[in-house]
Amino acid sequence: MGDKPLYSVSDLVYLMARLRDPETGCPWDLKQSYKSITPSTIEEAYEVVDAIEKEDYPHLKEELGDLVFQAIFYSQLAHEDGLFTFADVVHSLVEKLIRRHPHVFPTGTLNPEAGSASLDEAQVKRQWEEIKQEERKGKGVDGILADVPIALPALTRASKLQKRAAQVGFDWPDADGVLEKLQEEIQELRVAISQSDRAAIEEEFGDVLFTCVNLSRHLKLDAEAALRSANAKFVNRFEYMEKEIAKAGLDIRNQSADQLEEWWNRAKEV
Repeated sequence: MGDKPLYSVSDLVYLMARLRDPETGCPWDLKQSYKSITPSTIEEAYEVVDAIEKEDYPHLKEELGDLVFQAIFYSQLAHEDGLFTFADVVHSLVEKLIRRHPHVFPTGTLNPEAGSASLDEAQVKRQWEEIKQEERKGKGVDGILADVPIALPALTRASKLQKRAAQVGFDWPDADGVLEKLQEEIQELRVAISQSDRAAIEEEFGDVLFTCVNLSRHLKLDAEAALRSANAKFVNRFEYMEKEIAKAGLDIRNQSADQLEEWWNRAKEV
């Protein structure tokens, strides 16, 4: 950056206020609402993940900026409505993280007192969940599953629901039991398919997916990440196959199923 001074978070908050100025602001930004920008928020979050998975760290800096801007945008809207400011958002976040890390901040402040290094990772996770449960009770949320966001991607939400249920002992003891359950669910799906019952097929297929997420959890895998990896592998192989067919002077659209299978097997060998 040379000698050029760096912009600060305060500058970003000021910029957002300028964009929303009723008289001199940006027409597009002025038309936006909480709900209208939520698709962008989701998109920006996934672009952050995409940059990380590609190990594109220069691009990650840009994507993180875009994601931070979403928080600034919501905060400006809230400030205009008299609800809260971005400073309030930061304060609440720091306060919550201090509260959830008593082993690091034993006095409940940012003062540099030494915390406890005696807790292992499992103990920290258990403590974290206990504190979160107390927070939920303080908000009047008593149900174990009550505040798992409905808007989460389905695989992620399934995993969170299962983790919450596991906290009270409602869980399989190991992956073997889940594998047996998966076979059971697949058989029930086969029966529904044989009966051409569309409603039952959808229900049983959902059960298969839900059980697959359960299996990934017991295998200590992230179902979303595993599926993203499978998607990427499919894209790489399909694009390779597409290019090889074109190199041979052929059109992929004119290949038979058997021919495509042969090309696919070649792609798998690369």
